[in-house]
Amino acid sequence: MGLDRPQAWLLGLPTAAVYGSLALFTTILHNVFLLYYVDTFVSVYKINKMAFWVGETVFLLWNSLNDPLFGWLSDRQFLSSQHRSGVGLSSRAVVLARVRALGWHGPLLALSFLAFWVPWAPAGLQFLLCLCLYDGFLTLVDLHHHALLADLALSAHDRTHLNFYCSLFSAAGSLSVFASYAFWNKEDFSSFRAFCVTLAVSSGLGFLGATQLLRQRVEVARRDPGCSGLAVDCGPCGEELLVGSEETDSITLGQYLRQLARHRNFLWFVSMDLVQVFHCHFNSNFFPLFLEHLLSDHISLSTGSILLGLSYVAPHLNNLYFLSLCRRWGVYAVVRGLFLLKLGLSLLMLLAGPDHLSLLCLFIASNRVFTEGTCKLLTLVVTDLVDEDLVLNHRKQAASALLFGMVALVTKPGQTFAPLLGTWLLCFYTEKQRPKASSEKRRE
Repeated sequence: MGLDRPQAWLLGLPTAAVYGSLALFTTILHNVFLLYYVDTFVSVYKINKMAFWVGETVFLLWNSLNDPLFGWLSDRQFLSSQHRSGVGLSSRAVVLARVRALGWHGPLLALSFLAFWVPWAPAGLQFLLCLCLYDGFLTLVDLHHHALLADLALSAHDRTHLNFYCSLFSAAGSLSVFASYAFWNKEDFSSFRAFCVTLAVSSGLGFLGATQLLRQRVEVARRDPGCSGLAVDCGPCGEELLVGSEETDSITLGQYLRQLARHRNFLWFVSMDLVQVFHCHFNSNFFPLFLEHLLSDHISLSTGSILLGLSYVAPHLNNLYFLSLCRRWGVYAVVRGLFLLKLGLSLLMLLAGPDHLSLLCLFIASNRVFTEGTCKLLTLVVTDLVDEDLVLNHRKQAASALLFGMVALVTKPGQTFAPLLGTWLLCFYTEKQRPKASSEKRRE
């Protein structure tokens, strides 16, 4: 009987908490990956410049294409609106399929993360293979995790509840950034390697445990007669929405793209989201440089390290407050308010100039927090687009992962152009400052 109590306690966990925990097992790996993979290959493995740029170029192409590719492979069976027979998949079976996919791809993501920190091939080849493998499994995990947000809950309130737990666990996962500073050492890499092994094992086991719990929640919901609807408190249940395995008018990729081209809200959204993704990655890529060039004379090195770590945690914590506002005012009102707030602070900073230190600190911090918060809230907007696509095209089942993949296809270039444009602006600014500095020296 003693063995049943922990199992009963785990089964008593809310579905939202189990779903949100998947974000923890991704975040503890991904933040460490973002901070250290370049430094590891450049400073520890001594990769040559040509191999590095070849790897980054191939990674750029793969990163742009794998979202719609995996989304299409996952959801193409859901696109037909006509069915020859009633034999097919239920909405519950779709959820179970996504959970099973997470149960496989999560541990493989952890394994591919581990491959970065152990030299097993020539540096250039290892760099290319590790990047593509890691990004492939990360895309699969993200697509199915985001798709479950639309599949597990139908109401905006329930989806906000799920997203709240994702932000809570993501904030906890960001603490791995602080812990990594204690182990990072280019000269003696063994301690950092052991730290990464610990993260990978924890993440892999976490994915296995969380997906097993989610599967059990779905099975419990199937036997619960009092459960009606797709609610996060009782799990996926309710009507069996059949997705036929035999289709009379199977939709091709070209037909699906033409349907998206007629989806006006989708087109407006991806245009706006492209700008937001650019802004979000511009902030994250150049936040250390902002600290170094704008505040280095006023803060110590240790304070800068703490601020850098907080910049990864604060957006997730602040997003918990934004999500509470979403429950009260709605997602669209909160996103519109954040846009207006960012615009107001930018105009104020432009008029005040860079000499006001307190205002500059407030602007740098708030700009990163509000932009990250906006990007995370936009996931809820995509779930509404999934519902709209379901109704407009008379689908029997929402193609959640595919629509998330198509959004990523259009917005991923923002990740690429952010460092390119940012680097160009820095070069332009520094070149512009050199004549001023030399003329001042001549005067002296």
